[in-house]
Formats: sequence, structure tokens, C-alpha cells
Amino acid sequence: MNKPVAKSAKPGVFQFLEVPRRTPRELPVNVRVLGWNEIYGHYDAPAALEQSARCLDCGNPYCSWKCPVHNDIPNWLALVKEGRLFDAAELAHETNPLPEICGRVCPQDRLCEGACTINVGFEAVTIGAVEKYIVDEAFKQGWRPDLSRVVPTGRRVAIIGAGPAGLSCADRLARLGIEAHVFDRYEEIGGLLTFGIPPFKLEKQVIATRRAVLEAMGVTFHLGVEIGRERTLDQLLAEFDAVFAGTGAYRYVDAALPGQSLPGVVPALPFLVANGRRVLHGEAQDRSAEAAPMTGPVAGWSQAAPSLDVRGQRVVVLGGGDTGMDCVRTAVRLGASEVTCIYRRDEASMPGSRREVKNAKDEGVRFLFHRQPLAIEGEDRATGVRVVETRASAHGARNVGPEIVDGSETVIAADVVILAFGFRPDPADWLTTHANERTPDQRLLVGQSGRLPFQTAQPKLFAGGDVVRGADLVVTAVADGRDAAASISAWLRQG
Repeated sequence: MNKPVAKSAKPGVFQFLEVPRRTPRELPVNVRVLGWNEIYGHYDAPAALEQSARCLDCGNPYCSWKCPVHNDIPNWLALVKEGRLFDAAELAHETNPLPEICGRVCPQDRLCEGACTINVGFEAVTIGAVEKYIVDEAFKQGWRPDLSRVVPTGRRVAIIGAGPAGLSCADRLARLGIEAHVFDRYEEIGGLLTFGIPPFKLEKQVIATRRAVLEAMGVTFHLGVEIGRERTLDQLLAEFDAVFAGTGAYRYVDAALPGQSLPGVVPALPFLVANGRRVLHGEAQDRSAEAAPMTGPVAGWSQAAPSLDVRGQRVVVLGGGDTGMDCVRTAVRLGASEVTCIYRRDEASMPGSRREVKNAKDEGVRFLFHRQPLAIEGEDRATGVRVVETRASAHGARNVGPEIVDGSETVIAADVVILAFGFRPDPADWLTTHANERTPDQRLLVGQSGRLPFQTAQPKLFAGGDVVRGADLVVTAVADGRDAAASISAWLRQG
């Protein structure tokens, strides 16, 4: 593939002055809340070219530096502009094993697009939408990763977890001639990409296509296999040359609210996973939790998914991150009569994507800012959330919690309360027996004492993603899986 070389100023280099930012079409609100399809459409080739040409090619690509995988964004935009779709797809995959997924779920407004040079005054280049176009269209036209020059090494690596870190690691190992075997307790690949992120943000056919691509690259998936039950880590360490653990951060942050054990209260992930299963198995049109296949483990919960029907119910979601937005928007589609999001700070302080907050508002979600939950009200089941008003700390520091407004307690009526305060790693005993160095908040420590990046205290065991970082973005897990594969390859060469 021939990358475009640096270019001097020429007619059209300032196209952003003439062409406004145009995003792909968006499903009307009254249509999108009735189903589970992605709400954003796709560029055709002329639209992708037009929007790619808005790139200033500024010479100091802040967009690339802000991207956790450091995508070569200006150059694949240039390739799209030149009509070289397959070259653009190849270049996108050089840094990102899952570009079509990141193009959909990354908070571009806080990352690449937020750092775009023309963002102030002219609106950023639609980087995420073009990235999605590149890969979707290239796959449609038959492009696949070229592994014809890969030389098999005869080495085999087990990957625990088929989430973004594990899939990214598998992709890179395959490109290095290392046989990758991915084990996951769920019935389909993707982890929370499949079961946690709702399909109106990431349709599950996208994951199915990526699975087919990875299998064609030689990756083998062992699904419905829970390490610690069907297989042990010791068995994997004995059978394979190395093991990578990308087990995620599934344990919900416990706010220890009085009343949170009442019926009608559920953490975010079990709620999302249960619905993910309904959609995946084609039963979402029923909109009933009772119709869902309630099999298999549920993140951060018991082995049985919660039976929670929100039709006609008043739903209150506590928490203002992207997971909270996933919950409120899912509740709307499941037929809730009223959906409210409660957040203890102001809207500008919300940690999630601004786009997701806008989408939630468009879909009828009510937001109550500057409200701190104190307790879940109710006797036999949840009936409301007792909150108190807050205001910004007089100190003004972001890490200082908001101040309580005396005498401002009220109760927000609720039939269903969803806890979306965030997540933390909770690695299993079978993992920490070998990866026995952890932070106080239970994150695995890797790369210590002269070890390779992502290598644990057990030399054959590597780890990355949320189990190491704590709950973070999909794209940071992708970066970890990619880079861990490089460390595994280097370690195998040493041996």
C-alpha cells in the first residue's frame, strides 16, 4: 500500500470553509424508539469523499494524538478522498484491530473530533462516520486482511475473554503467525460489545461480521466455556505457550444506598445484558423480560438474569456516564412510561459522550442534575428515590464532591431503579492466584519489576483492558489487546 506523501497547499485544501459538516442521516425519533436498529445511517462514497476532504491536513495531527490507538487519521481521510477504499481499510487496521466498532461507539467528541484543528469555528471532520464507512464498505466489497505473507510460528496462545481487548489481541497474534484460541463464558463473542452496548449504538451483525473475519484469519473461538469451571487456568498454562486475560471490569460500584436490595432495583449491566440477550436471540419485539432466554452468567450479578419488565413503569437511572445513557435509552424502547436520569453534578460534568446525552433528551428522557441519591424508598418493592439537591463545591476542583443543599430533600417516584454508578475490576480467584499483584481497587498490576508490558507475575500470563485499567473505553481496551500481543510475541521469541 502506498501512503500519500505530505502535500503542499493547493486548491481545495481549505474545503472546510466551503463544505459544512454533515453527519449521516439519523432515524426520526418517533421511528427509532420503536426498534433496535442503529440510529445513524451510512455515508455513500460521494458523501464520504466530501466530508474527508474537509480535513485540513494540518501537519500536526492532534486527532491522531488524542486517539488512544493513534490512528493515522489524516492519511486514511486522504485515501478516501482519492477513492482508494481498500488502502484506507488496510491503513485503518494497521493501528486498530476493530475500527468499525470504534467508529460507532467511541466518544469522538471527547477524542479525535474534539481535538480536530477546525473544531473551533467550523465543526470537526466527521472522523467516526468516515471510519465506519471505510470498514463497512470495504467488507461489503470483499476486502479482507491479507495474511498471505504471515509465516506460522507454531506457537499457540489462549485468550480469556472475547471482549474488545481479547479480540484485538487475537487479531494481532494471527498477524504475527501465532495461533489464537479465544475462550469466553458467553454464547457469542464481543463481551459487552454484544451484550452490554445496545444495538441502537452497535448492531450485532457488525460483531458477527468481525467474528467471520477473525475466523478466516485462523482465530478459534471456544464459547460457553467458563474458565474456573469447564477449564482451569492451570490447564491453559500447561496447554498453551502463553495466556492473555482480558476479563473486563464487571462488578458494579456499590453506593450502599439504603433500600437498594428491594425488588425493582437492579444494577445497569444485568439490565443491559438481559436485554442484549433478548435482542440477540430475536425476541426483543415481545418487549417482555419474561420472553428472554435467561441462560448463562450475567455480569456482576448472580448466574440468573433479573426478570425485569419495565413496560408502563416509571424508570429512574442513577448515574450520568455512557452506561447510564444506554440504560435510559433502552428503557424508552422497552416501553417505560417515564424515564428519568439523576446525576449529582451539572450537565457539563457528565463523563459520557455529549452525543449520547443529546440522543437521550431527544428520545424523551428527563434529566435531573444536581441531585444526590440518598436512599431507595419502598417496603415490598421500590417506590421512589430520595434525593438531595447539590451545588458545585466552593473550592471549584473537579475531584472535590458537590456540596449538599440543606433542607432540599425530595422523593422522585419510581417503579424501577437502575444503578449505573460505574464498574470496577473483580478478578476471579483463579486469575489472582497467578496474577497476584493488584492495586487497592483490585486492578491487576502488569509490567512490574522489569517485566514486559502487560506481563503479570506469572511469566506466561499477560493481561490488559479493564481488568488492568479499571472501567474505561472500548478503544483503550483495543489498544491494550493490540500492544499485549506485541509483548507476547516478543516474550515467545525470547524463549
